[in-house]
Amino acid sequence: MAPHPGGLTGTRRGPAVRAEGLVRTYAGRRVLDGLDLTLAPGEFAALVGRSGSGKSTLLRALAGIDHGIPASGALSAPHDVSVVFQDARLLPWRRVLDNVVLGLTGPDAAERGRTALAEVGLGGRERAWPTELSGGEQQRVALARSLVRDPELLLADEPFGALDALTRIRMHALLRRLWDRHQPAVLLVTHDVDEAIALADRVLVLEEGRIAADLPVTLPTPRTPGGHAYAQLRAKLLALLGVTDDPAGAPDAPATPGDPT
Repeated sequence: MAPHPGGLTGTRRGPAVRAEGLVRTYAGRRVLDGLDLTLAPGEFAALVGRSGSGKSTLLRALAGIDHGIPASGALSAPHDVSVVFQDARLLPWRRVLDNVVLGLTGPDAAERGRTALAEVGLGGRERAWPTELSGGEQQRVALARSLVRDPELLLADEPFGALDALTRIRMHALLRRLWDRHQPAVLLVTHDVDEAIALADRVLVLEEGRIAADLPVTLPTPRTPGGHAYAQLRAKLLALLGVTDDPAGAPDAPATPGDPT
């Protein structure tokens, strides 16, 4: 197997992701401290944890973009990895289609880009500038850009955190449809327990650099708040995160300045 940037090993057989004893050190502190994790091909998992628990650090390790950070342990992941961030990170001087196919080569690149835009409901907007789009539309472009390459692993770092509540609900449904169609393994980082339950079939709780809990989500889709099973799972996750009062939408405690999440 060929080496992957950042110490990963690309693989198309077995688990989509395997981490064993993974350590990442930041400013003298082990942000990831002997973490073990396996994701199956096509699995949709959500990662929750308090600020500073190592969520974004894990995503950077899986994406192979954490060069220069003291590291140890074994980590394997596919070569074909895409990342969606909280902001769309579109190039304002390039039109929508050009943003989607950025870096994509081959005579069918433009057609693949148009197909991807149609999948996210933006067919006909290929010539628009990013500034002409709403925040939700910009995130749709980011999703199209991430999926146009048919990745084996999609990493999503709070991709809907900056959107209003109604737009988030629509984006949840869109992401599940796209996942069902393309079937990449997905690791979604979120601070929102309801979002994790709505989207993922497995919720991982990260605490002090290790997976502290691994809970399956067996509720039928589409999942909406309500019902005994939903309430039980939500309460369990909130308790694991240290929220015992269950205030709706309670934010995490502030992270230590300069502390990675």
